[in-house]
Parts: sequence; structure tokens; C-alpha cells
Amino acid sequence: MRDRDETGRPRNARPRDAYGRPLPHGAAGVPTMPDDLDLPPAEALVEAQRLLDEDRPFHAHEVLEAVWKGAPEPERELWRGLAQVAVGITHLRRGNLRGAQALLSRAADRIEPYASAPPHRIDVDGVVRQARALAEQPEGPQAPVKLRLTAP
Repeated sequence: MRDRDETGRPRNARPRDAYGRPLPHGAAGVPTMPDDLDLPPAEALVEAQRLLDEDRPFHAHEVLEAVWKGAPEPERELWRGLAQVAVGITHLRRGNLRGAQALLSRAADRIEPYASAPPHRIDVDGVVRQARALAEQPEGPQAPVKLRLTAP
């Protein structure tokens, strides 16, 4: 039977590891982001960067996905692409190289149109360049990926 919240909506209450994989009930896991996470873009970028720096791309994805879901229409695809980059890195860390390549390529395509006027100091060119490089030659699952979301 699937876990449900107090309103009856499906939720996965199982603990998760650092890469978002479900663990058995009762296992010690890594806390995930709250379902109702609501951060302004600047704070979300700082938090996502912290999580990426800590080799927690799954959790960075959750932060970026929360912004994507609430972003104004002109920025939605940018945030969706950033979330996909984090998921692509998650797949790399899990050893799913084919899935990583597909997500990273799609993410780069989605983000690239924002290169001429990147909002929120996002390093669109750098993120696209690294996503494409990882898609073309993915690193093995033991190699953490260093990614900068914003321009210095």
C-alpha cells in the first residue's frame, strides 16, 4: 500500500539515500526537501548550489523543481532545464549513464535559449557547456560533478 499524506495524496514516506533512492522503511536516510518548498530564485540558486557542492544533486533537483513549478511563464523552461541538469547528474551518480546523457542533452537544449539574457545571474553558457560535455562523455558514478549555477 502506498503512503499517503493527511489529505489522501500519495506520498513516499520511505527514507532516501543521498542520491534520492528509496531505502527500506526504518532505515536512516538523508532528509529530502519539503513538498511545499517555496524559495525566491536567488535563494533557490544558493541552496541548489550548496546541495550540488555537497554532492547531493537529487536534493538540488528538488529545490530547482520547486522554482520551476512556480516560475513565471517566460522563465519556466529555464528552471525546468536546471532541474533536469541536476537529475542528469543524479543519474550519473547512480550509474545510469544512458539516462544521464538523455536528460543532460535535453536540459542543455532547454536552457540554451536563455543565453542572450540570463536572469538571476545564472551562468547559462557555463551550465549548457558542462551539461553537453557530460552528455558527450559522462563520468563514471564515482566521480562527483562540479557545476556552477551562477556567474562569479
